[in-house]
Amino acid sequence: METKTALTALSALSHETRLAAFRYLVQAGPEGTPVGALRDELDIPPATLTAHLNLLRAAGLVDDEREGRVIRVRANYERMNALLGYLTENCCAGAASCAPGASCKPRRKGARR
Repeated sequence: METKTALTALSALSHETRLAAFRYLVQAGPEGTPVGALRDELDIPPATLTAHLNLLRAAGLVDDEREGRVIRVRANYERMNALLGYLTENCCAGAASCAPGASCKPRRKGARR
């Protein structure tokens, strides 16, 4: 993942409602959830949810699909995992696996990608 892509995703998640929506969708699993159910869960107006989902879509963190009259929205697990990988790629000095309880340290001081 490129830094610009990671920043877009992190920016999209940097709002309480968008983070709550994304976490709810991750928990919903690969089948996702209807937009109406997500709106009810978050207790926000439809237009507000649409604006938040547009930012999450633009970051590639959610996808949606029309099923008749219902729009089903899903977390994009591939993008989520890529972001997590980007954030942790230098964990434990780049070792393949970290020991339980080990703290993450950059590969080298000031390393950036």
